[in-house]
Amino acid sequence: MIYSDKVMDHFANPRNVGTLADADGVGQVGNPVCGDMMTFYIKVKDDKLADIKFQTFGCGAAIAVSSMVSEMAMGKSLAEAMAITNEKVAEELGGLPKNKMHCSNLGADALHKAIEDYESKSRPGAGEAAPAAGADHAEHEEECSCPYCDGPVIGLEDACACRHCEIELVECPACGNYTNKADATCVSCGAKLPA
Repeated sequence: MIYSDKVMDHFANPRNVGTLADADGVGQVGNPVCGDMMTFYIKVKDDKLADIKFQTFGCGAAIAVSSMVSEMAMGKSLAEAMAITNEKVAEELGGLPKNKMHCSNLGADALHKAIEDYESKSRPGAGEAAPAAGADHAEHEEECSCPYCDGPVIGLEDACACRHCEIELVECPACGNYTNKADATCVSCGAKLPA
């Protein structure tokens, strides 16, 4: 798996790591299939993101994505931060491998949920729209991407398959990414798979 220099920099030196005890909004997303978990904490002043912190448990790409999202959103208006998409995050990082693109979606989702949380607490009636937006994100939270066609993976642990190419997938014991069950080595890291 080849990562850009920018991904490696944000993984090795993540920006804005931590929590905000007095956060105005908190957003958390997780992917039960691949195990990534991201939590964003925001402070808002004059309708702009004055401070952002995050905690991420997951792979290097998930940490790099969280760091990049925090940098992209810092100082932006709430509307500008809500416009951050997974495509923009991946582009800022110089690209991500297909099987890691879901990380960029989780990062944007966690930030958006933190903003929705803030709006539901601070603006009468604003919270009414938040559940619908959260429902949109729920679909992405349960999906990982196939390393072969970027399609969504269904199932858990040893019973996974890609919805599009229908390849039966297993988790590589070395790197934790999905790879073809029929292959002898992992498509992501090249490690030999158990027979």
